[in-house]
Amino acid sequence: MPNQPEQTIKFRNALGSFATGVTVITALGQDGQKVGMTANSFNSVSLDPALVLWSIGRDANCFDDFIAAKAFAIHVLAADQQDISNRFAKSGADKFADIDCSEGVSGVPILPHYSACFQCSIEHQYEGGDHVILVGRVVEFSDRELEPLLFYRGRYNNF
Repeated sequence: MPNQPEQTIKFRNALGSFATGVTVITALGQDGQKVGMTANSFNSVSLDPALVLWSIGRDANCFDDFIAAKAFAIHVLAADQQDISNRFAKSGADKFADIDCSEGVSGVPILPHYSACFQCSIEHQYEGGDHVILVGRVVEFSDRELEPLLFYRGRYNNF
């Protein structure tokens, strides 16, 4: 596929035809600070051992922190968490302000509200073009069985 701006936009729009859940990934940064970002690149890999993956863009502000992290948590957002998704999608301000996080495996911040949460240790990192794919071994998980926040064709949806 030619790498032209018009083709890139069409490709991205075609990818958007696949409805996804929305997650917030959290970890401890290189200086011990809480880091987090919104991602919809989450997927299961294996049941035995329990492995999941997500990918991070090389241009993400917190890229170096996530690449250096030994553990992370994937929070599958509930349908009522569009504001949290938007907060963690922006760069700049303290994303954790006014959020009472608990401490998970390896000190990773755990959000108080979610549909499901997977706490992981880093298993593998793979090159993936303009992203790096992070595979995590699930060491703990919680499923609150809430309706998920969905993203489809560039916007939030409730089907």
